[in-house]
Formats: sequence, C-alpha cells, structure tokens
Amino acid sequence: MDLSIVIPLINEAESLPELTAWIEKVMQEHHYSYEVIFVDDGSSDNSWEVIEALRSKNPAVKGIKFQRNYGKSAGLNEAFKAASGDVVITMDADLQDSPDEIPELRKMIVEDGHDMVSGWKKKRYDNTLTKNIPSKFFNAVTRKVSGIKLHDFNCGLKAYKNKVVKSIEVYGEMHRYIPVLAKWAGFKKIGEKVVEHRARKYGVSKFGWRRFVNGFLDLLSITFVGKFSKRPMHFFGLWGTLSFMLGLGIALYLIISKIIDNQFALTNKPGFYLSLTAIVIGMQLFLAGFIGELISRNSSSRNHYLIETKTGL
Repeated sequence: MDLSIVIPLINEAESLPELTAWIEKVMQEHHYSYEVIFVDDGSSDNSWEVIEALRSKNPAVKGIKFQRNYGKSAGLNEAFKAASGDVVITMDADLQDSPDEIPELRKMIVEDGHDMVSGWKKKRYDNTLTKNIPSKFFNAVTRKVSGIKLHDFNCGLKAYKNKVVKSIEVYGEMHRYIPVLAKWAGFKKIGEKVVEHRARKYGVSKFGWRRFVNGFLDLLSITFVGKFSKRPMHFFGLWGTLSFMLGLGIALYLIISKIIDNQFALTNKPGFYLSLTAIVIGMQLFLAGFIGELISRNSSSRNHYLIETKTGL
C-alpha cells in the first residue's frame, strides 16, 4: 500500500464527509493505493456514525473508536500500530490541512529519502495573541533543546516512513514532539515543507491554554528520557556528586575554622545546616541513580535498539 492517512478527531462530524471526498479525489488523481484511518477520540457528537457511513461507501476508510477522550497522542499511537502504508501521513480533521499537500509530502519521503517531513504553516489563520505567539516561543525552545531545525513542531500535517511510526511510542501529549521522538529513535533525516493553512470551516478549536504548560513539561520529560533512560546514573550521579562535594567542602571549612578558632559552636553557623542539607540531597540523588540503574538493567527493553537489516550483510 502506498499511503496510510491517519486522522485523529473529536467532534468533527460536519467536516468528515468533505475531507474524505477531498482525500479520495487526490488519491485517484495520482493512482495511489491507500487507507484512511480515522481515530474517534471519544466524540460526543455523531462522528462515529459518519465514519461508519463513509466506510460503507469506501472500503479504504477505516476507524478506531475510543470509549472516552484519551488525547491526540493516544489516537496517533493506536493508528500508527494499524497503519500498513509505505508512507504514513497525519493530518487534522478540521479541514485546516489540505490533502493537496499529500503528493509532495510523499515525494519527499519516497524520492528525496527523508525519514519524516513536518509541515510548516508559515501563514496562519489563528488568533495571534493566544496561539501564534506562544507557539513561536515553544518552537524556538524546542529547536534549541532538540537541535532539530523545524519552524513548526506541532503542525498536524506530517509524513513518515512506515518504519518510523513503528519505532516510536507516542504517549501523554508527546504528539507535539514526534520529530524529537524520531530523532532519539535514530532517524536523522527530518525535513520540512511549507504547507497551506486554511481557515476553520466547521466547529471550534479543541485545544486550550493548558496545552502550552503541558507542552513545556513534555519537552523537559522527553529530553530527559531521550538522554538518560538507559543511563540514569549519569544524570543523578553527576548532580549527586556536585551536591555531596559542596556539602562536604562547607563542612570541612567549618571544622577547620572550629579547630583554629574555638570561640563558636558549629551548630550556630548557617553553613552547618547548608552543608548537612547538601550532603543529604547528594546521597538521595545517588540512591535515585542506583534505583534507576536497577530498573533500567532489569527492563525488558534495556537492549532494544533499532536495527536496519540490509541484504548482503
């Protein structure tokens, strides 16, 4: 199969028939074999009934239904497991992403050799104050932290090699950082394409201000896990050593001062409590590192690596 088109959604019943017809038109024009995987993330409208009706008319339409709202990341993760196309395209269901972009995205994967391609909505139709400015800030922070030179990490319109989506796990609200997940999984060729952003035709946005706070916390989480999940002692041991040595240094200074000048009590010095606190924190960080190493060493995925097999090797 040429393409798997993954579309997570919640309460988008009005847009689904138009979006499906548009995708079908593009697929027929380019003679692609394809599947459309809708993921109904606990919709309260009749989105699932619409998907079933579309399925009865077009066998390429498939659906996954959640009993309640689990979030976009869960929807993408389940759809990635089911996707069988050589190239996997993700897009939003609100008609703000154009299916006309699909052929060029696929070309960048198949012909240009990218592992994944992220869309860049250079011209947007969103509220500048509540969406554009925070998005630019987090994109800049993510570029700095991850080293991936993308302008729009959170664009829903992306293309992937099938092996990329099979090699990553999208959880929590990590859908914003799939390029980072792909990089940590060993996929280095990540491209970008300017794509059309259309004004919303039906419904309202499903994302509120909390996504910015959650997005920042997820970035910290994914950075830590990506760097230290296999070697937690490298993180906890470093900071534990620094804290312990700081506390020990202060304690030695106080002891030497006490020997030279016996006119004060150690417990009357603020430095005594500072050194004690630093030593205790250092020991706790060491213990956290040891426990992390034990968990990592006994994990079933401790030696899980992505291996590309080539004929003749």
